[in-house]
Amino acid sequence: MGFVTKLPLFVVLMAFGSAAMLIPAIHALSLDLHRTAQPFFYGAILFGILTALIGLATYGNPVRHQARSQLITLIAAFAVLPLMLAVPMREAIGNISLFDVYFEMVSSLTTTGATLFDIPARLVSPIHLWRALVGWMGGFLILLAAIALLAPLSLGGFEVLKPFAKSSAAEALIKQGDASNRVVRFAGQLLPIYVGATFVLWVCLIFSGVTPFLGLCLAMSTIATSGITPSGGLNPWQVGIYSEILIFFFLFMSVSRQVYTNEAGRSIWRRLGDDREVRLALIFVTLLPTALFLRHWVGAFTTEDQGDIAAGFRAFWGALFTVQSFLTTTGFASHDWEAARAWSGLPTPGLILAGLAIMGGGVATTAGGVKLLRVYVLYKHGTREMGRLVHPNSIGRAGKLGRNVRREGAFIAWIFFMLFALSVALVILGLTATGLDFEAATAFGIAAITTTGPLVDVALDGVFSYAELGVPAKSILLAAMVLGRLETLAIIALFNPDFWRS
Repeated sequence: MGFVTKLPLFVVLMAFGSAAMLIPAIHALSLDLHRTAQPFFYGAILFGILTALIGLATYGNPVRHQARSQLITLIAAFAVLPLMLAVPMREAIGNISLFDVYFEMVSSLTTTGATLFDIPARLVSPIHLWRALVGWMGGFLILLAAIALLAPLSLGGFEVLKPFAKSSAAEALIKQGDASNRVVRFAGQLLPIYVGATFVLWVCLIFSGVTPFLGLCLAMSTIATSGITPSGGLNPWQVGIYSEILIFFFLFMSVSRQVYTNEAGRSIWRRLGDDREVRLALIFVTLLPTALFLRHWVGAFTTEDQGDIAAGFRAFWGALFTVQSFLTTTGFASHDWEAARAWSGLPTPGLILAGLAIMGGGVATTAGGVKLLRVYVLYKHGTREMGRLVHPNSIGRAGKLGRNVRREGAFIAWIFFMLFALSVALVILGLTATGLDFEAATAFGIAAITTTGPLVDVALDGVFSYAELGVPAKSILLAAMVLGRLETLAIIALFNPDFWRS
């Protein structure tokens, strides 16, 4: 491990990316797809040698400013590394431009899940495996970066906790040692949980009736919240309700950071029970499907199936699963979601799904969006301010922690929310300038910023697709996906003059 800590993080990421190319190569060879296996095998050798040369040239080089180096490395990981990952895929497919494959790899690595392939089933399975694998690696990368790199810089949602983090033992542990040592230490702690959860879900999906290959892709996409599937969604002929139930419960890993951490040595169930993000997510997952179900039920009074209990249950389950999926920015839509529409005769409430994606999942998870912790802090601040309108001289409770969250934490969360809204507005403005109408530009912009690529197909009912976009629109979405994955505050932090002073 001492050898790894003396290498730049980007070189280590290149090494893992090169080694990962062997997985689709082996899978293609097992299917006798030699034309597909060759580019991945040769790519692993070529980029492996290139990584070794760069590693020898940069081994042991001192880092003058670790904070600046960490942020630049993360930006390069999501903006430059996909170019390397795109080369073997471009050669394996053949009839596609390198720019389009680069878009596909940025979408996968940022766990957005947007795809330019209108009919994904036409691609061979090793290509789908590569897309899902890159998304899975991207999920672990942002999970590791959030805890080992962004948390010590008070970014990625941890800036909300900064006012009272000075006395936190967990915060002291996070900041211990330099960046390289933290990355290695936390990688050793997080990787077994991440791989173990993926393996358990994969085995459970196989027992639920899903084929091993599809189950592996779904397991990786669920844990990474990338939403990447070989068929472009949850095919009802391949994924049944039992498989959806398994995915539903594993999506809760993207609701709270407590699944991956062990703060204060408490049991996971106690930590989850005390987590505000979990409570807020349960409120959304409970109330919204109920409201949508009642909305569908009212609409069903005009149809002949108003008394069909089975149709009502399918409608409720479709809403429950889809709400959970979009809240974690995964983007899976249950096939019973369509049954709910047919049952009630009402259109898809795409605005609600977009709002769920904007709220996003938990801090220090693979989910995107604003994050539930920031939403909770703004809610607590809002309720306190409304209380003060009635009782101006009242004193807020909840101790020092609650007071800090309602004051400094709410201020920082509000700044981030305004920056997030401004980013969405600029992306939408740029997309409309390329010729898209406002509704389509809004869906594409929110999908990119929140890293919820399938939102476009569900919200727009399949009228628009990423394949129809031109190069200018795709370029805007590329920048939006990287910005949404790293968050606005992390990008703005690079403009801090202290980061550039020797």
